[in-house]
Amino acid sequence: MRQRESVVGIGGRIVVLTGAGISVESGLPSFRGAGGLWQGWRLEEVATPEGFARDPGLVQRFYDERRRQLLDPAIQPNAAHRALAELERCWPDPVLVVTQNIDDLHERAGTQGLIHMHGELLKARCGSCAGVASWRADLAIDHRCPSCGGTCSLRPHVVWFGELPLELDAIYKALESCALFVAIGTSGQVYPAAGFVEAVRAAGRAHTIELNLEPSAFSARFAEHRQGPAAELVPRFVAELLSGAGQ
Repeated sequence: MRQRESVVGIGGRIVVLTGAGISVESGLPSFRGAGGLWQGWRLEEVATPEGFARDPGLVQRFYDERRRQLLDPAIQPNAAHRALAELERCWPDPVLVVTQNIDDLHERAGTQGLIHMHGELLKARCGSCAGVASWRADLAIDHRCPSCGGTCSLRPHVVWFGELPLELDAIYKALESCALFVAIGTSGQVYPAAGFVEAVRAAGRAHTIELNLEPSAFSARFAEHRQGPAAELVPRFVAELLSGAGQ
């Protein structure tokens, strides 16, 4: 395990990438892995534009179930989400959280500098005008679009296989100028997020650290790796950073 004695003294912009590992500890299952949400489903049926074109009702029902699960009162931000919100509030320079997760747990914890690169489960997108609206109810094949008023098959505002993630230009701009890049709870298997650490390294100005339950597919690319549950690691790491803020 590669580990610095301390990150005290680091200053400047921070970019944090979060993956399913941070939300699993709030009770949300990941899409991948044993017991994941993909088990029992064919990805091409529920996570591609082609699958939606063939059977929008099936896709909508799959995400309706995910949405209802997220809205269960038992699902709440955990200590890792709250620690990142505290880091944003207290750090003297900009902090950007880029999440691969489609839940709203970062927002509920208080994070404001946030990019959902894979979309948001609590939003829907119109197939006619591409307008995006907040959405907490089940979807239906013939909903009226809140943006254009047309009747269409609203789709979840989620990036599917074969589609480009959202706000990549803003993400890469932040990566190129950051002083610290932190990846939390990521598998390192999904691109382009798995390549973010290489973009940071190419810029040559930031320290890179991975906080994960176990080493990911891209752990070797980080200068430092710390292993353990996010709800334990992240608050300790944030406290360490804040103890040296401004030094």
